[in-house]
Amino acid sequence: MENIKRRTFEIIQIGNDKDKASISFDMFITLVIFMSLFITLLETFDGARPYTKQMETVEFITMLIFAVEYALRIWTAEYLYPKKSSFRAKLAFARSFYGVIDLLTFVPYFLPVFFPAGAVAFRMFRVARIFRLFRVNAYYDAFNVIAEVLIEKKDQILSSVWMILVLMLASSLCMYSLENGVQPDKFKDAFSGIWWAVSTLLTVGYGDIYPVTLAGRLVGIFIAFRGVGMVAIPTGIISAGFVEQYSRMKTLSAYAEETDIHFITLKITEKHPWENLSVRKISLPPGLILVVICRGSRTIVPQGNTVLKAGDQLVLGAESYKDELGIKLKEVILRKEHPWVGKMIKDISFARHTLIVMIRRRNKVLIPGGMQVLKAGDRVVLFTSGDTHEQTTNLPV
Repeated sequence: MENIKRRTFEIIQIGNDKDKASISFDMFITLVIFMSLFITLLETFDGARPYTKQMETVEFITMLIFAVEYALRIWTAEYLYPKKSSFRAKLAFARSFYGVIDLLTFVPYFLPVFFPAGAVAFRMFRVARIFRLFRVNAYYDAFNVIAEVLIEKKDQILSSVWMILVLMLASSLCMYSLENGVQPDKFKDAFSGIWWAVSTLLTVGYGDIYPVTLAGRLVGIFIAFRGVGMVAIPTGIISAGFVEQYSRMKTLSAYAEETDIHFITLKITEKHPWENLSVRKISLPPGLILVVICRGSRTIVPQGNTVLKAGDQLVLGAESYKDELGIKLKEVILRKEHPWVGKMIKDISFARHTLIVMIRRRNKVLIPGGMQVLKAGDRVVLFTSGDTHEQTTNLPV
């Protein structure tokens, strides 16, 4: 039963490229979401009334599917929150954004069965189905980029929106003071000025309300020019965020030191087999090279006749692991500015064929889990392959 539950969790979560069952489930749920929304929209047309029974049948089936999906997500929530108890994991999912949306998707449909008097009110809650589209957003990397950019740039976007609101308020009050005496029917209160400021700052200009005095028109010209620049600020921020995000996805990291050659140190102690041997006489495995010798405060570039002594620190280098099947291990050193620093592994966007398999933190080796927080200085070992089916459980999505 435990294996069945875990496999169910893997299927209902976002699938990797090689998990056909999970990918099929994602496509099926996406289709059901759009079908449910289509029925909701179709019911508003008078021409669809002859097909009311068919639409009700389809709607009933989609609601049952959503109910079963919600039950499965509650059942397997302990794998989504591995550090919580079974009950707390279920409660955490039920209180999460997606948990609430999933519940509101189908519950209002069945509530009139138990509370017939509130049928009209419950039908209003069907608008919550539109939020199921956020589930579709989670299934596709391209959509996830939008959410990640907005979250990452939220401070800059909020700052620019705040500047627009301040300018809008100042413009409305100024225009009200200038035009109220001449156009009391148009600029009769501050709200009329706000409506004019919104339409002008956003470069819409409906023309239903406009200044007629010289001073009002001069202010209107100034506000119109300022509006073009102010609206362009959040647009530029979001555009720059898209460029940065896609650059990170292509390079795996923007500020990382990626090494195709890995280095280790080896200390020559007394009675070590290599003590007092020349470099040409030591036997290194194929693919391993002696890069440098640290002797006290000196750094020696090894030559064939260089003799190794007790106390020497040898720096050895080797290529990153890669086999004929396309499996590759790559080490990424996280700097302070790296976007992964301070984030949990489950919140990091990877290409679906890339997994974190090991974290080296100082002298410790950590096995990665979804709740593991990455820190500056961590050495993250990435596993890349065309087939990561069996490794997906190490990296919750």
